[in-house]
Amino acid sequence: MNTLAGKKCKPCEGGVSPLTADETASLLKGLQGWSLVDGKLSKTYEFRNYHETMAFVNATAWISHREDHHPDLAVGYNQCRVDYITHAINGLSENDFICAAKIDALLEL
Repeated sequence: MNTLAGKKCKPCEGGVSPLTADETASLLKGLQGWSLVDGKLSKTYEFRNYHETMAFVNATAWISHREDHHPDLAVGYNQCRVDYITHAINGLSENDFICAAKIDALLEL
């Protein structure tokens, strides 16, 4: 399991700087299939059918609730794009990478 997946998100209400380009690049190396798109951490997951897609969406919602850090989701029949950004700082934080790693870990179960 990714070491990021073992961490817990820290509350972020603003007042801190987003990650630098170097910090972002370093954390991105620890994730598989994630990329930066328009300043957001993004990945599209593909599934066999709508039922599997919705199960993934619900599991992602559960993780998001537990971590109190919520992504934007774009849901289709057999895919779901997950976009993370820390809205309070209008940029990326370690929380985005922690949640990304936790979502990836779902598919390792």
